[in-house]
Amino acid sequence: MKIRVIGAGVAGLTTAYEFARAGCAVELVDRAAGPGLGCSWFAGGMIAPWCEAESAEPLIVSYGIEALTYWTQDVPVATTQGSLVVAPARDRPDLIRFSRRTSHYEMLDGAAIAALEQDLTGRFESALFFAKEAHLDPRVAMAKLASLLAEQSDVTFRFNAEADALDDNADWTVDCRGFDARDRLADLRGVRGEMLVLKTQEIDLKRPVRLLHPRYPVYIVPRGDGRFMIGATMIESGQGGAVTARSVLELLSAVCTVHPAFGEAEIIEMGANVRPAFANNLPRLRLDGRMLFVNGLYRHGFLAAPALARRAAAVVLNGAYFPEIMDADPRERQSA
Repeated sequence: MKIRVIGAGVAGLTTAYEFARAGCAVELVDRAAGPGLGCSWFAGGMIAPWCEAESAEPLIVSYGIEALTYWTQDVPVATTQGSLVVAPARDRPDLIRFSRRTSHYEMLDGAAIAALEQDLTGRFESALFFAKEAHLDPRVAMAKLASLLAEQSDVTFRFNAEADALDDNADWTVDCRGFDARDRLADLRGVRGEMLVLKTQEIDLKRPVRLLHPRYPVYIVPRGDGRFMIGATMIESGQGGAVTARSVLELLSAVCTVHPAFGEAEIIEMGANVRPAFANNLPRLRLDGRMLFVNGLYRHGFLAAPALARRAAAVVLNGAYFPEIMDADPRERQSA
């Protein structure tokens, strides 16, 4: 069976890999010059299902638990150092509220925080530590997936290509274009995310740190060699473009709350892109004849993509049906 996958972000790469591992001939098509150059390029890379339970649906948590195995064993690029959630003393009620909505954590005092992250000594009185969570560098992960695909005997890459211009010779087409698929998915909306990459030798963090802040919640993800990914804004907008001055100020203000030495760091990269989402912020698989749409990953790309890829392959190859991501949202049926 020949499968054409359109879009080479994390959704497209994981989906292509599932079909290739199942013995299908796979053609991966993207208008960009290479894999992973779209929205996934600016992702945080936190595989943190229990942290996400604070605001995400249980479905995302269960998919995230699958992702922990995927990124540490199937495609071993993640580091399991846990996640640390902190808040200034004045915002301790926010930390308590976060703890009530999550699980699989340990409450730490100041001494325990310092034992985990020496550079946070004396910075926070309490924190939540999610020891089983992991993080990865999205660019390394996508390069690894592309390499694994290239090792398969019947995988073809077509970059700088438009799928509409290719011969229609695939048995199935799987559309993983993200926000670009709004030409076919009218209810898809955009959520703009902006990020910075800072470089400093003054700070050494081993794991992602999330700051609970009433105005500027932020996460800091170590990328090695003194580099830290700082993200990310969530703005209801379908517009891409450069990072705004307001967002830079907000992100830097928040990150300096974690450690003032970030104020002296170099800004070595800034980026913004539009993440695809449906009304309920849950992903969807949608069938249209011999076309399957994999979309709506919102800000859960690396957390949800492996589970969606497995289910997409099961739909096409085995006729499987997953009502939780293939049925219409009950709220949509009620308003229809």
